[in-house]
Amino acid sequence: MAAFAATAGKLLGLRAVGTEGRWLRLRGTGLQRALLQPVSVTGDEALTRQVAHFTFQPDPEPQEYGQTQKMNLFQAITSALDNSLAKDPTAVIFGEDVAFGGVFRCTVGLRDKYGKDRVFNTPLCEQGIVGFGIGIAVTGATAIAEIQFADYIFPAFDQIVNEAAKYRYRSGDLFNCGSLTIRAPWGCVGHGALYHSQSPEAFFAHCPGIKVVVPRSPFQAKGLLLSCIEDKNPCIFFEPKILYRAAVEQVPLEPYNIPLSQAEVIQEGSDVTLVAWGTQVHVIREVASMAQEKLGVSCEVIDLKTILPWDMDTVCKSVIKTGRLLISHEAPLTGGFASEISSTVQEECFLNLEAPISRVCGYDTPFPHIFEPFYIPDKWKCYDALRKMINY
Repeated sequence: MAAFAATAGKLLGLRAVGTEGRWLRLRGTGLQRALLQPVSVTGDEALTRQVAHFTFQPDPEPQEYGQTQKMNLFQAITSALDNSLAKDPTAVIFGEDVAFGGVFRCTVGLRDKYGKDRVFNTPLCEQGIVGFGIGIAVTGATAIAEIQFADYIFPAFDQIVNEAAKYRYRSGDLFNCGSLTIRAPWGCVGHGALYHSQSPEAFFAHCPGIKVVVPRSPFQAKGLLLSCIEDKNPCIFFEPKILYRAAVEQVPLEPYNIPLSQAEVIQEGSDVTLVAWGTQVHVIREVASMAQEKLGVSCEVIDLKTILPWDMDTVCKSVIKTGRLLISHEAPLTGGFASEISSTVQEECFLNLEAPISRVCGYDTPFPHIFEPFYIPDKWKCYDALRKMINY
C-alpha cells in the first residue's frame, strides 16, 4: 500500500480531466459496429480538453472566523484534523497509509506533529478499522477512522450498521460510540471506474443511529468535518475526491463548526428548486445559470450537505414556493437518495407541485471507465430535465 500511496497522484491525479476528446469511428472488415479510439492531440488543442463535467464555484471569503488561507479540499481536511488533534488529547487518526499522509495526502505531517500513537496505520481490513474505531469510541476517546475509498467501505458494513449505529440504543445509553467519525473519499474522479468512483451514501441513509455528510467545498468540508468529530453520534463523512485539488478557496485557520442536518439555500429562485450534494452542487449551479440565460427561468439551488438526517423543512419550503423539484446525484437512479427526497416532497407538497418531480442520476449499471462522461449526470442532462419540467 505504501507503493500505491507513492503513485496515487499519478494514478488518481484528481485533476479535473475529461476523457471524451475526439473519437474516430472505425469499421472492421464487414462489421457494422463502431469502436471508440482516442486521438492524441497536442498544443493548445490538448489544453482545451483538460476540463471536468463541472466548474467549481468558490463561496465568498468567510469573515466571521478570523484569518483565512487559500486551501484546496484536502488541505482543508488536514486543517480540520490538525485542529481536532490539537484540541482533544484523546483524538486518534487511523487507517490504511494515514501515517504516511494517506493516498490523497489528507493526513500529511500529522504523525510527525502528534506522534505515532495518535496517527497510525492499520492492516488492510475495513471491518477491522471500523470495529477498532468503535472500541476506541466506547472508551470515551475520539476515533477518526479513514476508509481509503468509499467503494471499499462495504466490508465494514456490518460493523457500521449493526454495531456502531445500534450501540447506544441496545444498551439503553449505558454505552455508546458516538465519538466515532469515518472518513472516506467518495464520488467520481474522471477515471476511477468500478472501484474508485462509487457514491454509496444511500446504503447508509437506511440506517437510523448514524449521520451521513457530504461537503461541496473546502470551507464546507472543514466546518462540517469538525462538527462530525464533535457530534455525539457516529458519523460517516464522504469527501468528493475530484474536489481534493480542483476546489480551492479561502478557509479559516482556526476551528469552526457548520451545523449538521441544515441544508443551505445557495441561490434563491421562484420557478424551480434544484437539490444536490457534493460535487453535483456545482453542476446544478451551472444549470441554474443556463436556465436563467436561455429560458428566463429562476432556479432556487439547495445544497443538502447532510444526507441523514436530512433537512426536509428547507427543501419542502422551497418546493412550496417554486412548485417544481429536480434532484441530482451521481449514484444510480434506483434506490438512490433522490427517491427518498422525491417521496417525502410528494407527500408533503403534493398540492403545490406544478410538474412531476425529476431525478437526474447515474445509470443503473456499474460505474464505467472510458464511458464515465456518458454516465455522470452532467449539466446537459440536468438542463434537459429542467426544460421538460418547465414545459410540462
